[in-house]
Amino acid sequence: MRMSDMVARYILDILDEQGGEAEIRRNELATTLGCVPSQINYVITSRFTPEQGFIVESRRGGGGYIRITRINTTRGVAIMHIVNAIGSTLDKATAEVMIENMFTRGFIDARTAKLMAAAMGERAYLGVPQEYRDSLRAAVFKNMLLTLVDT
Repeated sequence: MRMSDMVARYILDILDEQGGEAEIRRNELATTLGCVPSQINYVITSRFTPEQGFIVESRRGGGGYIRITRINTTRGVAIMHIVNAIGSTLDKATAEVMIENMFTRGFIDARTAKLMAAAMGERAYLGVPQEYRDSLRAAVFKNMLLTLVDT
């Protein structure tokens, strides 16, 4: 498991244990997990965004902290936030994070997550010129998500 996945999993576990709100200290968490503080920043900015259902607040200084709150919303609203966050291009790693977040929040089941991940993988776009892959991936993913909203 990659370090970023371990950090994300650790934070998600804290959120689950504390009813959807976690207050962490970046340096302490980095020491606990054996990584650098910038890795914590990367995970928080890439995986705990409003589009993915989170509010992040931070306070700097000696008593500083990072507070992450899970937004409770309906499945349809959350999926539409993801659709709106995608833009005109989407890389494989970002798509995987979005799929994992939807699975973790119970918006999709394991089978749907696997099918979506397969459709977002590089193998699905081997016949497409490199410069068009992320645009096509974004369009396919948006279409898949819009189909989920209707179900």
